[in-house]
Amino acid sequence: MVGELVKKPNYSTSPAGIEHCQFSIDHRSIQQEAGLNRQAFVRIQVVVTGELTQLTREFVAGSVVKVTGFLNRHESRNGNPLLVLHALQLEMIN
Repeated sequence: MVGELVKKPNYSTSPAGIEHCQFSIDHRSIQQEAGLNRQAFVRIQVVVTGELTQLTREFVAGSVVKVTGFLNRHESRNGNPLLVLHALQLEMIN
């Protein structure tokens, strides 16, 4: 998924000493559905874990990045379900 960072990443370290990075991206594209063009938009939270977090140090709001990974369900602090993209590969586009 390619998207634009909404704001700079947040960093934390787990009790086991593993670094985590979280940020949100906005993805916009035109998709074909039933033979018609449709605008697609999603804002999704991205989680980066371990050594891959080093690649996010240059990310700032407005950076365009390509994220490859898997989707997982998380819960917000108030118990609402969230769909989160766990990054396995990262690439800055701009």
